[in-house]
Amino acid sequence: MRATHIIELKKRGIELTEQQISFIVNGYVKGEVPDYQMSAFLMAVCLKGMSSAETAFLTNAMLLSGDTVDLSSFGALSADKHSTGGVGDKTTLIVAPIVSSLGCIVAKMSGRGLGHTGGTIDKLESIDGFCTDLSHEEFLSQIKRIGIAVIGQTGNLVPADKMIYALRDATATVDSISLIASSIMSKKLAGGAKNIVLDVKYGAGAFMKTKTQAEKLAKEMISIGEAFNRNVSTLITNADAPLGYAVGNSLEVIEAVQVLKGEMRGEIRDLCVDLASNMLMLSLGWDEEYAVQRANEEIDSGRAFSQMKKWVAAQGGNEEMLENTDLFIKAPYIYEVKSEKEGYIEQINAEKIGLASCMLGAGRTKKEDNIDMFAGILFKIKVSDYVKEGCTLATLHTSNKALIKHAEKLFYEALSFSPSPAESSKNA
Repeated sequence: MRATHIIELKKRGIELTEQQISFIVNGYVKGEVPDYQMSAFLMAVCLKGMSSAETAFLTNAMLLSGDTVDLSSFGALSADKHSTGGVGDKTTLIVAPIVSSLGCIVAKMSGRGLGHTGGTIDKLESIDGFCTDLSHEEFLSQIKRIGIAVIGQTGNLVPADKMIYALRDATATVDSISLIASSIMSKKLAGGAKNIVLDVKYGAGAFMKTKTQAEKLAKEMISIGEAFNRNVSTLITNADAPLGYAVGNSLEVIEAVQVLKGEMRGEIRDLCVDLASNMLMLSLGWDEEYAVQRANEEIDSGRAFSQMKKWVAAQGGNEEMLENTDLFIKAPYIYEVKSEKEGYIEQINAEKIGLASCMLGAGRTKKEDNIDMFAGILFKIKVSDYVKEGCTLATLHTSNKALIKHAEKLFYEALSFSPSPAESSKNA
């Protein structure tokens, strides 16, 4: 079997066998298939597409390239969630305590952020002492004790995906539904959860720009889940605007705490309850109405917040910071952005806000970049709000004063005004 032959078949649109896909993926991981041949294969996939069977074969080849987590001892109780993007997305910090408080097992491996803002691991590490590097034994022990643990991805978790993703990013082969679906699902399957809820986002702040694209991606990932005997449900949500009011690592943790304390309602709580109820329906067999009711009760009773404190303490974090968020270190420079216009906020472009936040230090442009845990943007307004000239739109937080001017310019570019109110998109 030769890589060139497999590339030729895919270039002609011929469906590949499981053996052919395994050959090229395994060969690439072992160094036997060079970058230029894998690049040609990925481009052929982008141009000709893959069948559902091929996508499942590709997912399996990547899954088997490294370590996997065995959660079978927890039966049907294990659950995981994944978001395909979005700016200001701190839903894991809220959803995981809710569902684990109700008896689900949340054993999650999360990544660091690259681009807009930090990833879930970066956000958790803004809590003093929080350790995201647990041994396999410590990880499983904590899950058994309190039902929740979130750690960084191990170096050998789906190494094929890491290698292929880096190549896709450098060869303009990112925008393939099959490649995106297999990348996401190989990691979710390796994580071991029986039940997987996917928040598939579309819009300015997401990779999928249209609802149609998001629906295609959701359908493909459900198909993969079925092929691997996993229960998968999806939510299609709009990400044109940032989620919630906070963008940036410690700022988002504080906002998550406010939601779990019952101090914040609206779009972010609604989305988290939707995600949590879907996880509860899959794991515990509850109907939707009851699952929604119980998720809300966990927040209103304070039990979900108590679970968050147990989780943070178990991983070495300072739980007092959750009780009193004033203990989070503040950025040395906090700058108020004043409105230059009067009118209704018609749009807040999430992508530009994400870039502005990244510019302030809250994200990475390269994997090796350090993140400013206290940098970011805290909004005072949302879409459809009426503002007067000179009122505060947001505060910019950074450790580098020189970054403020450029970030402020990008922030203004993200806003558009209207003489009449715009309808705010749910979960935007």
